Amino acid sequence: MHPLRWLADRDRDLSALRRAARAAIVMPAMFALGDRVIGDAGVATFAAFGSFAMLLLVDFNGPMRDRLQAQAALAVVGAVFVCVGTLASRNAWLAGAAMAVVGFGVLFVGVVSSVLAAATTSLLLAFILPVSLAGPVSAIPARLAGWGLASVAAFVAVALLWPAPARDPLRAPAIAACRALAARMSSDVDYMLGGRTGNDRQAHQVAIDAAGQAVGALHRTFLATPYRPTGLSTSTRTIVRLVDELNWLDAILRHSALPPDGMTVNRAACAVKAAAAQTLERGADLLERSGGPTELHAALDRLTDARDRMERDATVDLPIARVATDTDGKHQVDEFVSSLDPTFRAQELSFAVSAVERNIDLADAADRRSWWDRLLGHQPIGVIGTLSAAGERAAAHAERHSVWLHNSVRGAIGLGVAVLVADLTGVQHSFWVVLATLSVLRSNALNTGQNALRGLLGTVAGFVIGAALLAVIGTDTTALWILLPIAILLAGLAPAVATFAIGQAAFTVVIVILFNIIQPAGWRVGLLRVEDIALGCAVSLVVGALFWPRGAGAALGRALAEAYADSARYLAEAVEFGTFRCGSGGTPVTPPTDVAVAAAAASRRLDDTFRNYLAEHGSKPIPLAEVTTLVTGIAALRLAADAVLDLWQQEDHQAAGDRSAARTELIQASARVTGWYADLSESLVKGGHVPDPLLRESSADQRLVDAVRHDLRDSNGNASATAVRIIWTADHLDAARRLQQTLFGPARAAAQRRAADPLGHLMSGYLHRARPTRSSPPDVESGVTTAAAR
Repeated sequence: MHPLRWLADRDRDLSALRRAARAAIVMPAMFALGDRVIGDAGVATFAAFGSFAMLLLVDFNGPMRDRLQAQAALAVVGAVFVCVGTLASRNAWLAGAAMAVVGFGVLFVGVVSSVLAAATTSLLLAFILPVSLAGPVSAIPARLAGWGLASVAAFVAVALLWPAPARDPLRAPAIAACRALAARMSSDVDYMLGGRTGNDRQAHQVAIDAAGQAVGALHRTFLATPYRPTGLSTSTRTIVRLVDELNWLDAILRHSALPPDGMTVNRAACAVKAAAAQTLERGADLLERSGGPTELHAALDRLTDARDRMERDATVDLPIARVATDTDGKHQVDEFVSSLDPTFRAQELSFAVSAVERNIDLADAADRRSWWDRLLGHQPIGVIGTLSAAGERAAAHAERHSVWLHNSVRGAIGLGVAVLVADLTGVQHSFWVVLATLSVLRSNALNTGQNALRGLLGTVAGFVIGAALLAVIGTDTTALWILLPIAILLAGLAPAVATFAIGQAAFTVVIVILFNIIQPAGWRVGLLRVEDIALGCAVSLVVGALFWPRGAGAALGRALAEAYADSARYLAEAVEFGTFRCGSGGTPVTPPTDVAVAAAAASRRLDDTFRNYLAEHGSKPIPLAEVTTLVTGIAALRLAADAVLDLWQQEDHQAAGDRSAARTELIQASARVTGWYADLSESLVKGGHVPDPLLRESSADQRLVDAVRHDLRDSNGNASATAVRIIWTADHLDAARRLQQTLFGPARAAAQRRAADPLGHLMSGYLHRARPTRSSPPDVESGVTTAAAR
């Protein structure tokens, strides 16, 4: 295989090569400036490692302006950390406590934004270096000078040295998914209204397959990052919502059976689907910046008009006047319920498309803000502010079962203990003890041990290679200067294209060369590094064993349980809200906003736990596809609740009339469906029996139709709009019931595993799962991702 092809296969977009090449140019230059020109070892050390932190350990995405802003913010925060770390470095206990506090803050705040999460390791290194290298207050100017030189050089390098193209990982797949789903809906309409010939059927199937593939590609892109790919910018916050909504839209289309040949086609429903397809196309144009918001708004208006016409037609065309209570009532009830199914599918689809387009419109409005509005933080109408969004995300993880919180606490304790141990033992170059702890500390004791062993083996190998180089060239600094950029290039590239151990080896060679330039000591530098790494690995092993050693699998089971419980509660309260809106009198009710926020928070915790689960090494007892099914089921449940709320919030006032019978039936149906999810939640935690999926109750349909007929039929014998909404609400509940069939198999396998392993290793076991390929900034001294370091 050609070397470039081999490299491209392992380094997506050559991002690791880009980072390594920049570091290989800038890091030696900054080191030479500090050591040879300025002649200060402190300036040289902080200039070198500052370049390493800001060029090799982080790679911001987005437009160049956003990347440079993030780079500047990293430099400023790093400068503050250099000062604080130096002030705390004189006392071992103070240094350890400061490292724990700062470590927790840096690790936890990454939950707020993928930009902050990407910079976690760089920020930690900015504090680890000064706090573990004891120095007086008078050392701060030299250290700040070194960090400042590195910051300026990194800023210039990001802008001018092989600048990366603007990357918005979700935008292009979202555009493709929107277009494919629009083509699928247009194909559905053409197929239903056309002749349904063999060629039509084949073209229709091609459109179905293309839509499924496009949505699948979007979902894979979403999961292929070690943290949720959303920043604090308004645009990224809105675009990331499209993933769940487009997945849900695809599921609606997949579960919408077309009427059999010969059956009358509901043309009003077809008109809604055609309008939805056009709206989705205009949204894709806006995302692609080939269209404007005016076209999208016009398309949304046409979709709303088509939906309103369909609802009016439904109240006239329904066979409600023929529904009786005699012995033939079952057939008539089935006829009534079936007659509403096409309109419900169209209404469900129109809501999903409208939600997608609202988010696209908000993303575009955020992008079109003036520089002054951006500076002042002015948000488009309908979007919460940046600080409020950050607060919501952080609050979602201020919960004792949050994996992100656990990892932040564990990492903070590990780093604090490492600083304390390094200071108390008096080892040379004590910051390597802390860096080793950061590199190998994982989400459970087993994987911490695996990485500790690989880290030690890699360090020993690097020591041997470095010693061999020094044996050949001695302490000739000219040769060492020539080898330094080559070693940095290999150290930056090796972790992404090879293994953790090779990354450790390459970086050890860099350190041997670097410190022999500062103060020639031969092979002893490498030996000291082996000792430091061993001590750091021992700290990480102890901390990993003592704090939450069950692994990400057990945490995933609990996060799933909490997310299903909260989402089911949200659906139940949304239905209850609708039942009050469909009646007259009584105290006005407000939407269940608090419950919706709680469900969204549980979903965020689940997403982060699932990514932690994907990043964890080892075998998995349940195939990844089944675990993913359980995770994505949460979004379908929450979006069904959103749809119910939207359905009843369309009413300007509560409808007149007695709706007690209809309300009773809806509440009972809601309790039955959401109760199943409560049982599912309990089984995922306790390992109990997962109930069989619920079957549709014809008697419940009969009772609900009776309630509609007696309570909601108008003077002309037609169903009222409120009657249609009641039936549609029941259909949303039935969609949640049908979802149970998809979740049942994976849920039962997970529950059985949980019952068989009461210690909590819910999903760690015997079935191997291939890890997805990723290209992320390497962690300190290794090729692990930033998420792994968390």
